[in-house]
Amino acid sequence: MSRQRERIIIVGGDAAGMSAASQVRRLQPDAEVVAFERTTHTSYALCGLPYLIAGLVDDPSKLVARTPDAHRRAGIDLRLRSEVIGIDLDRREVIVWDAEARREYREPFDRLVLATGARPRTLAVPGREAAGIFTLHSLDDALALAAWLQNEHPRQAVVVGAGYVGIEVAEAFVTRGLPTTVLEAAPQVLTLLDPDMAELVERAMRDAGIDLRTSTPVDGFQTRGGRVVAVDTPHGSVPADVVVIGIGVEPNSELAGQAGIELGDRNAIHVDERCRTSAPGVWAAGDCADAYHRLLGRSVYFPLGTTANKQGRICGLDLAGRPARFPGIVGTAITRFGETEIARTGLSEREARAVGFEVAVGSVRSTTRSGYFPGATWMTVKIVADAGSGKLLGAQIVGGPGAGKRIDTVATALTAGMTLEEFIYLDLAYAPPFSPVWDPVVVAARKLAREV
Repeated sequence: MSRQRERIIIVGGDAAGMSAASQVRRLQPDAEVVAFERTTHTSYALCGLPYLIAGLVDDPSKLVARTPDAHRRAGIDLRLRSEVIGIDLDRREVIVWDAEARREYREPFDRLVLATGARPRTLAVPGREAAGIFTLHSLDDALALAAWLQNEHPRQAVVVGAGYVGIEVAEAFVTRGLPTTVLEAAPQVLTLLDPDMAELVERAMRDAGIDLRTSTPVDGFQTRGGRVVAVDTPHGSVPADVVVIGIGVEPNSELAGQAGIELGDRNAIHVDERCRTSAPGVWAAGDCADAYHRLLGRSVYFPLGTTANKQGRICGLDLAGRPARFPGIVGTAITRFGETEIARTGLSEREARAVGFEVAVGSVRSTTRSGYFPGATWMTVKIVADAGSGKLLGAQIVGGPGAGKRIDTVATALTAGMTLEEFIYLDLAYAPPFSPVWDPVVVAARKLAREV
C-alpha cells in the first residue's frame, strides 16, 4: 500500500491503546494515527471503579486521565462508538461498525495495534440476565451499578467471586453500609495467595461483617418481575437485590484469532518482547495479550493495568522506529480490604511446587513500624525461595496500613534475580515511623536463609 503518510490504526482506546497512540504521535509526527473505541470513554482508571462505587471517588470524571477531546487535540483521529469487527490482513484493512451511523465500513492501515482489552467472565446459569446483576469492568459498568444503588436502594448485596475485583467490590458495599454476602466457588479467597495467607484476608472480611462463603458455587438466580431477588447455591439460597459477578476476565482476542494471528496462554494474543504478534506489521498490548514471566520462563496471561501501560509504550516506541523490549513481569499485584492490605509477587508456594521447584518457605509476623511507635500495625510476610540455590521466588504480604507496598522491594529483587543472602543485605531505609530496624520482608528472608 502506498500512501504519502503512514497510517497506523489502534484498536482500543484505553490504557494500552492510547499509550501506544500517544507515543507514536509524539515521536512520529508525520504518521496518521487512527484509534477506534467501541464505547464513549478513553484512558480511564479501571482500578478506581470500586472506589467510585464506595463513594471514595465522588466524580467519575476524576478517573479519566485523558478525555477523547484531549487525544484529538494531540492529533489522534479518535473515533468513538466505533467497533472493529474484522481484520483483513491480505488487504491491510480493518472492518468497522459505526454504532452512531449504523453502518459498516473499511479502513486501510499500514501497521496495526490490537489493544482490545478483556471482558468479564460470566455465569451461564438461569436468571443471569435479570435486572440488578452487574459486572464491573468498564466505566459504563460502574455508572450503571452506581445508578442502581442510588435509585433502587438495595438492602442486601451478593458478590460472586472473591478475587481482586470481588474483594474490592465487597469493601465498597461495606463502606456504603450495605449488608454483603460473598460467594466463592474455590476453598479460599484470592487463589493467587497461599491458603495460610488467604486465611488472614478471610478473617478480616468476616470481622468487617461480611458473610463469606467459600466452596460455594452459584447454581442460578431467582427473579421476580425481571429483577434478581436471590442467589441459588448448592447449600441454599441467599437473598439479594443487587449482585456483582467478579470471577475474573478473559481476553478479547477473537479478532486476532479469526485473522489467523497466534494465540497463547488462555487464548491471549501471543506477543514477543517488542509486543509484535505472529502477523507482520501487527502489534498487541494490554489485557488482550500475554506477557513473558521472568520466573516461569514463558509467556502467561496476567492482565494488569501496569502491564497494559508498559506494553502500550513498547508498541508506540517500536512503531516510531525506536525499538524497545518489554523484559516481562514477575506477577506483582496489590489490593486491600478495609485496613487490611494484600500484596503478592513472584510465585506462591503452591505455584512454585507445581512447576517443579524444591521450595523453602519462611514467614514472620511483625509490625509496620517500630513496635513502640504510635500507629504501628501488624503484618505477616511470607517468602518463597528455591531450596537448592537460595534464589528468591516470591513473597506475599497481608497486614495493616503501610504493609502492602513493601512488596515492591521484593518485586525489584526478583527482577534482579537475587538470592536470599543478597536480599538480606539490601540497604533499605530505616526510621521508627516507617519500619523496624530490620524490615519485616528482610526478617522473613533472614529466617528462611537459615533453612536453605
